Amino acid sequence: MTMNCGERVSMRHTALTLLICSLLQGSDLLAKDALVFRNATIYDGGGAPPVIGHVSIDKGKITSLGQGDGPEATWVIDAKGLVIAPGFIDLHTHSDPSVTSVNSRACTNYIMQGCTTSVTGNCGSGPVDVADYYKKINTPGAGTNVAHLLPQGSLRSQVVGSENRKPTPEELAKMRALAKKAMDDGAWGMSTGLIYLPGSYSSTEELIEIASEIAAGGGFYASHIRGEASTLLPSVLEAIEIGEKAGCPTHISHIKAADTPNWGSIGQAIALIETAQRKGLKVTADQYPYTAFSTTLEPTIFPNWARSGGRKELIARLNDPEAGPKIREEVAREIKTSDDGRQIVISSCSRYPQYVGKNLYEIGQMDKITATEAVEKITRAGGARIVKFAMSEDDVRTAMTYPWVATASDASAGLPTADRPHPRGYGTFPRKIGHYAIREQVISLEHAIRSATGLPADILGFKDRGYLKTGYAADIVVFDPQSFIDKATFEEPYQYAEGMQYVLVNGTMAVYKGTPTGALAGRALQKNADQKTAK
Repeated sequence: MTMNCGERVSMRHTALTLLICSLLQGSDLLAKDALVFRNATIYDGGGAPPVIGHVSIDKGKITSLGQGDGPEATWVIDAKGLVIAPGFIDLHTHSDPSVTSVNSRACTNYIMQGCTTSVTGNCGSGPVDVADYYKKINTPGAGTNVAHLLPQGSLRSQVVGSENRKPTPEELAKMRALAKKAMDDGAWGMSTGLIYLPGSYSSTEELIEIASEIAAGGGFYASHIRGEASTLLPSVLEAIEIGEKAGCPTHISHIKAADTPNWGSIGQAIALIETAQRKGLKVTADQYPYTAFSTTLEPTIFPNWARSGGRKELIARLNDPEAGPKIREEVAREIKTSDDGRQIVISSCSRYPQYVGKNLYEIGQMDKITATEAVEKITRAGGARIVKFAMSEDDVRTAMTYPWVATASDASAGLPTADRPHPRGYGTFPRKIGHYAIREQVISLEHAIRSATGLPADILGFKDRGYLKTGYAADIVVFDPQSFIDKATFEEPYQYAEGMQYVLVNGTMAVYKGTPTGALAGRALQKNADQKTAK
């Protein structure tokens, strides 16, 4: 196997990583491109109990697996006591800019979790020109493979603009044409972010029209639904309706029941989904295993009507003598339901970096203003990202037990900064597997692994990834089940997981004995080209 080391490797691993890359690139054993893991505990990604045996790799593919030592190989790694599984597939990332940036395209925070494929274009935001985006990924590669969804919000913005209105027939036809082109260029489906602008302006009928082009291309419809709190149930029903009428599978992104009064309603949402499944509809979901979500402040705290037209129009309404008091009244009500602002923590704020890590209540106390005034102050200065502690632990545990709920981070690749983002970007997969499956035993290990491998592969429609099978791409993880665990916390989010020993992306070592190599072996995956690399 030939190793392609990235130009940058983050944090303290740099010197050791470069040494490993240098040694491996000059080694005859890699030139022969043959490797076998022996004595491993093999989970194939399908949910079956494990077997002890070997997995053999040659020329980027799995050549054999099963009981026994397997074939002779140039490179033999004894994996006794270690779990070997398919590489994890993250159905929901926001790594769109990261995987094309020289500083972050190695995706080290994902590789160290065991992620070998990232899905981008989520929540309706990201590149619309799929072919151009794929070319940028493939020059010179990325740490993970990338599968892209057409982002409906960005599509609407490109064609209709930021206005809150219906598209004209000509605009709708153009969006449909661009959706068809995206599928022809290798997109795997379409995403929406229906709490964000301009996605929130789109009617159900408009979304069905565009999703019909996705269905024609064999893709699926993924949605950050219109509401995840008091309007959770009608929002789930809308998503199911769009998929059913358009003729494509429906996927609910980061399923949750947000805000304390709505805790427990996750059970009703699950019932709606399973009712649709019994009718023969394909409906799935994903989840990150935390009780807090993260997004921008404005859609979390301001009513939708006040945000119409973007931040400039929102500020104009705040200045209006009639609209301003109404907005502040609704904001104050929202803050009250968030434990007077204690549940909403600022994770990033360029104008007021001193607010990072503090909640709205604390900011109000610090500046001797109300939490509502703090929100307005931050918004007028350019906004902020937040972490909101809004879900119940019982609901999180309930959702992960269902066989149609995949694991996904809702985060992005990147390097440490002064910000304090949600720890899911560094800990989602080891938390689900190490904490909830191995330590807490909320789910079995085979269930947890399937939710990160075979299930997301089936949702996407992958033909050669997500399972350990002969002839499949050698996207593989090897971890110590006794030590595999997340270390990232809300206070210290930039901490790599522990216990991941080896990660291979397309047969190339991305993690070697617990250390990232910086390899850029990931490629853009095209749906309609037998998953070949974009040219």
